[in-house]
Amino acid sequence: MSHVLLLSLLACLSPQESPAQLPPAAEAALPEVKVKGKKAKSKERADGPVKGYRARRSATLTKTDTPLADLPQSVQVVPESLVKDQGMKSMAEVIRYVPGASMNPGEGGRDQPVLRGISTSSDFFVDGLRDDALYFRDPYNAERIEILKGPSGMTFGRGGGGGVVNRVTKRPLDQPLAQAELSLGSWDDKRGAVDLGGQLGGARYRVNGVAEDAKGFREGYQLRRSGLNPVVEFAPGSDTLALLSVEHFEDRRTTDRGLPALNGRPYEAPRERFFGDPAQSPSAAVVDAFTARVESNLAPNVLLRSTLRATRYDTLRQNVQPNSVVDPATGRLRISAYSQANLRINLFDQTELEWRGRVAGMDHLLLAGLELGHQDSENTRLTGYFGAAGTATTATVGAANPRASVTRWAAASSDTNNEVVANLAALYLQDQISLSSHWKAVLGLRYDRFAVALDDRNAANVDLAHTDKAASPRAGLIYQPTEASSYYLSYSYAFLPSSETLSLSASNADLKPEKATNWELGGKWDLSPGFALTAALFRLDRADVKSKDPNDPTKLVLSGLQRTDGLELGFQGQVTERWQVYGGFAQLDARVVKATGGSATSAAVPAGTQVPLVPRRAATCWNKVELTSQWALGLGLIHQSSSFASTTNAVILPAFIRADAAVYFSFGKQNRLSLNLENLLDRRYYPTAGNDYNIVVGSPRRAQLTLSCRF
Repeated sequence: MSHVLLLSLLACLSPQESPAQLPPAAEAALPEVKVKGKKAKSKERADGPVKGYRARRSATLTKTDTPLADLPQSVQVVPESLVKDQGMKSMAEVIRYVPGASMNPGEGGRDQPVLRGISTSSDFFVDGLRDDALYFRDPYNAERIEILKGPSGMTFGRGGGGGVVNRVTKRPLDQPLAQAELSLGSWDDKRGAVDLGGQLGGARYRVNGVAEDAKGFREGYQLRRSGLNPVVEFAPGSDTLALLSVEHFEDRRTTDRGLPALNGRPYEAPRERFFGDPAQSPSAAVVDAFTARVESNLAPNVLLRSTLRATRYDTLRQNVQPNSVVDPATGRLRISAYSQANLRINLFDQTELEWRGRVAGMDHLLLAGLELGHQDSENTRLTGYFGAAGTATTATVGAANPRASVTRWAAASSDTNNEVVANLAALYLQDQISLSSHWKAVLGLRYDRFAVALDDRNAANVDLAHTDKAASPRAGLIYQPTEASSYYLSYSYAFLPSSETLSLSASNADLKPEKATNWELGGKWDLSPGFALTAALFRLDRADVKSKDPNDPTKLVLSGLQRTDGLELGFQGQVTERWQVYGGFAQLDARVVKATGGSATSAAVPAGTQVPLVPRRAATCWNKVELTSQWALGLGLIHQSSSFASTTNAVILPAFIRADAAVYFSFGKQNRLSLNLENLLDRRYYPTAGNDYNIVVGSPRRAQLTLSCRF
């Protein structure tokens, strides 16, 4: 940590040098390499996909560089400028200003967004390749984060029923870059980051690094993380561009499962009170990744692209946490514990061919792709035992003093000890068609073969295997009456196999995939050259939801239908020359329309149940106003109506409004000092929950001071 902080400080204090003063070697550029099937037609494209808070292009939905106006589905882009202006340091903070999205606490040990009513821990991607291990990510090396809402099996294959989160990482730039940041915040939060780039021989390079050491407002909480991501880009031929990237990332923190409920509401304990034992609740993730990408023009309108990503994840989550609501008669609750370790190797390769041409009087952008994947996951789980004899699986404590410690850790008969191997092969074909000057269409189909095998290492030694084969279609029609307006109607689909998260078991090995289908009607408008508005009206059905068999609790069955009807509005960009905004509104009705498990009267999840963590209404708005050339102010509001903590619908998370603020002072040529205040009015609120007894309490007022220098 100290070396990154020192580097950040030295960078800010170093004399600045303009590009004109750089030595000739630093000005040298790579030979021009044209690896796009079609040259930029406007200055907009040449300037890049994002300017300020507004994004104009994306490659997440279609895997091709496409204007957002030509995408028949909702894509929310969180740019780096917004991340820096708000001081975001986690995916939960990135998600909070995205309409129709929230974050499940993920048992205190992983990112787990809830997109259009579907909670997922495995639908994360890096530059379009799967990043599905269970850990907390940091946006330090992200140029932008793109949240695709609605299923898109044609692009990503299995999963993604409610959407996916794709991090677009920073690539080397044409110009030299040296930027450093140093942040100091509440509860001893110290964070340093660097972003360096330039020329190295005949190649461009970029290095992003981060390190953070912090405590939290919760008792005993600690956080330490660091990351380093060097990237090199070079031209092995006149029509070929290659990129190599290596990342090492570590995240170590206290696993915090929150607090329990009492009488259908979050228990009103002091916000700092920890339930369980923070000293016995460590969480750790070590991630090592290698990416290689080659893009080559085979002909003037033919582009071949191949990307390989290999990742090793070593994760541990151990927690001593609440296991019941508070008994109103006695004021007591149960505490339980477990330890979960996972070692996962991911190897994915995508090879794609783009062709642009004109057939039958219509322009086509044709994409054909092959994806191959191999995943190897080793899992070990232990149960925590309490009491002097170390034989009790729970401890009963008073809510006023809810500490309990584990006497010993051991494997129970139901604990996991296995290795799961998954192999993927997929073919996909997509055509983006310009039907006329005002009409466009997107058609696509993907076929996946997803095979999973489990080697059980327990005494029972029940080895299992299952293979799913599925086709995922997509269709969208776009009408653009003017250059500033676009309307679309789309259908998308995704399959969710029982072994989606590599968790094959005897209870789900014979189940067919769940199915997610999405019908969407939307519009996108450029209200000014720098400001855009989007709207989407949709119905998302998740069919054949897995649940316990009422006749055999050791098995799962496919039953039930979960439906989300919703309206989402989004806005981003410059309202005036000095005023930028980012935010949106979502009106969602997420409910069970067909009982899940059992009969309509005795179902585990009966019809009419509201889907947890999906408020009926949510609204966000972040504003940044430049008062002078040096001073700027930021103000954000987050409103969330009440929601339920779980499918029991027995515990309510109350509605809340949270205010955030920021002050920015720019000095020198490219230096800035910013003060961010989260929960400005110090309101008590509960943003999310894992269940009825693992409820997250929002942070008290938090301050963060950041010095950022670019030279």
